[in-house]
Amino acid sequence: MRLQLYNTLTRRVEPVPAVALPRVTLYTCGPTVWNFAHIGNFRTFLFEDLLRRHLEWSGFDVYHIMNLTDVDDRVIKAAAAAGKRLAELTDPFVRAFFEDRDFLRIKPAHVYPRATQYMPAMIALVERLLERGVAYKGDDGSVYLSIAKVPTYGRLSQLERRQLKVGARVASDEYDKESPSDFALWKAVDKVDEQVGAAWDAPFGRGRPGWHLECSAMSLAEIGTRFGVQTLDIHCGAIDLIFPHHENEIAQSEAATGQTFARCWLHGAFLNVKGTKMSKRYGNFLTARDLQEQGVDAGTFRTLVYQTHYRQPLDYTDEALDGARKGSLRLGKFRERLANGDGQGRTGTDGSRLAELAQRLEPDVRAALDDDLDSPKALAHLFDFVTAGNAELDRAPGGRGAAAALAVFDGLLELFAVLPAARPVDPALAQWVPERLAARDRARKSKDFKEADRIRAELKARGVEIEDTPAGTKWRVV
Repeated sequence: MRLQLYNTLTRRVEPVPAVALPRVTLYTCGPTVWNFAHIGNFRTFLFEDLLRRHLEWSGFDVYHIMNLTDVDDRVIKAAAAAGKRLAELTDPFVRAFFEDRDFLRIKPAHVYPRATQYMPAMIALVERLLERGVAYKGDDGSVYLSIAKVPTYGRLSQLERRQLKVGARVASDEYDKESPSDFALWKAVDKVDEQVGAAWDAPFGRGRPGWHLECSAMSLAEIGTRFGVQTLDIHCGAIDLIFPHHENEIAQSEAATGQTFARCWLHGAFLNVKGTKMSKRYGNFLTARDLQEQGVDAGTFRTLVYQTHYRQPLDYTDEALDGARKGSLRLGKFRERLANGDGQGRTGTDGSRLAELAQRLEPDVRAALDDDLDSPKALAHLFDFVTAGNAELDRAPGGRGAAAALAVFDGLLELFAVLPAARPVDPALAQWVPERLAARDRARKSKDFKEADRIRAELKARGVEIEDTPAGTKWRVV
């Protein structure tokens, strides 16, 4: 089955709509860098990471663009409150985002356009809309897009034409979702804008771009310069961006170019914390930095995210997190067994059965992901393989079958990147553990099982987990 995705624009599951195969242009709405990105943001970024990995695994040549919003209402307000210029406020948060991205094993986009670096493209886009009569200058000096002159306005969010408030204007970047009105493309400068360095000269007046304008200008500039096209293949974001942000992107882009802005729109659902939408007001606001401070492994968080379909709400709870941690560890332990060719060796077979199981696994995982990125089903196939693979390793030695299975398993794990992180081991601990294991082995041989259990508990207290295998006792820091 060819890869199919749920297109918000058509409300249908459809094949990837690229027309210049194997190239696929992918635009994902990035963070607004006035603060640290929270784990709800990263839930969206992780679904997009899986999308990209699967596209590339399927043979597509993906060109990934993710913007960084370093000027908008929130950024300006935060900079003014801190008494800083824009770059002084945003640069540290840009660096933090990249650090968090790397911690969570998200593949870097090919380019990260920053809004403040694309002013010529934004000004040119506004000029084109003014020339075409779709935009107008308001009495407040700002430039607005007239939604009445965009016949298709509302088709992404499925707004009815009678809901449109013709002639009403809204200058705020984020406004009431029940008020589809003319929105600001370019905002006339004010004192605070000048104070923080958020003002640029333009033929239609000194000011700054509206948030919606920025994504259109940056994405069109990138694909226009690199590929000579004006249509994105796939545009992604969270569901709260459907209206007004993405609706407004479509309106201004298509009014300017006369072409489809994006062929396919994908939107991820929210992450809730213990059943409640994450918010500073509710005291349940978590960042990737909080995960690290709490000792949550990247493999654990990725497992948690992919156990829920990207279009379904994800509930972040202690119980769910613990289950994801155990799942990640289980995958890691099984991979170790494959790598070591671990097996009881009771039947003397060559492990070909294990290779057969692996050969069936890959098409099962591919079929699940081809069906609108059904990551829960894909992971279920991996865990079923672990169960069957462990039984086979207990029954027979690994041999060539283990090596073949490992090659397939590693390829699939690369899609999800859910294995536990390798933890650095303190040299003193590395010397102490073998000594205690040797003492435990002597206790077991002399049938002093009480002492053996005491040593196991002693190891556990130091964060060391042990496992008795036919090849000897193995240990790891957990």
